[in-house]
Amino acid sequence: MDTPFVGIDVSKETLDVAVLPGGGRKTFRNDDLGCEQLTTWLLDVEPVIVVLEATGGFEMLAASTLSSAGLPVAVVNPRQVRNFAKALGKLAKTDAIDALVIAHFAQAVKPKNRPLPDDQALALKALVTRRRQLIEMLVAEQNRLAGAHPRVKPAIRISIDWLRTQIEEIDRTIATSITDSPLWREKEELLTSVKGVGPVVASSLICLLPELGILNRKQISALVGVCPYNRDSGAYRGTRSIRGGRADIRSILYMAALSATRHNPVIKAFYQRLKQAGKVSKVALVACMRKLLTILNALLRTNQKWNAARALSLT
Repeated sequence: MDTPFVGIDVSKETLDVAVLPGGGRKTFRNDDLGCEQLTTWLLDVEPVIVVLEATGGFEMLAASTLSSAGLPVAVVNPRQVRNFAKALGKLAKTDAIDALVIAHFAQAVKPKNRPLPDDQALALKALVTRRRQLIEMLVAEQNRLAGAHPRVKPAIRISIDWLRTQIEEIDRTIATSITDSPLWREKEELLTSVKGVGPVVASSLICLLPELGILNRKQISALVGVCPYNRDSGAYRGTRSIRGGRADIRSILYMAALSATRHNPVIKAFYQRLKQAGKVSKVALVACMRKLLTILNALLRTNQKWNAARALSLT
């Protein structure tokens, strides 16, 4: 008997479901009752994997409901599914077509079932995301202030003060959340033992990259998107470049690596060697991001704090 694979296209209001093989399709409401009905139906289907796209949070109710019922669930990057659809020549886009494409993706790729974050982890992720949004708004307001008309400058200054207050409040809440969790507190202590990694970077990695310390260094580099890929064909040898992965993590790592090239003796020496070898600054900094990520991954995997001598052997 063929084993079923399930794809779910998620929108704010509905869940469009497709099953392969067989092509069965159903639509459920994206609310508590609809997710319970979906779960009951899929328990009878007994799928190998249920795949949903990450849709900015609309998928979390269905994913958590299915996962808590013991169903294998994978939430995947929508870019992967769209690239897969293009490879199949599926250029049209409707909810029913998308669900079927996701089911084909599940059948062909067979993504791994990964445990979903608990409520505490989701709350921390929301705080970290909100902090990043506030920082972006603060930078925008500070940029506006310089060229603003004197009539509106007082209002912009009030906005800047309010944003700074909100950021400070969120920082305190994040710090309290980590302090209240023994596991997170231990991870933060390990991560911040590395010069260049502060509390903000540590908390961001804890909630946005739960795979840190679980995967090997090649897998974690590929997941984040700091692993260079070849661009060779025949006699052509293209430049190696990074792509895909988690852009928000790369932004965090970029700032951490930039700090580490100045204050961390291992990363600083590594960066200087690359520059002396003729690497441009951007390439050298990406290499430092990858090295820093490898070090942090090893620290969590081995449950050991920063050791400069050991860090030299990690890349």
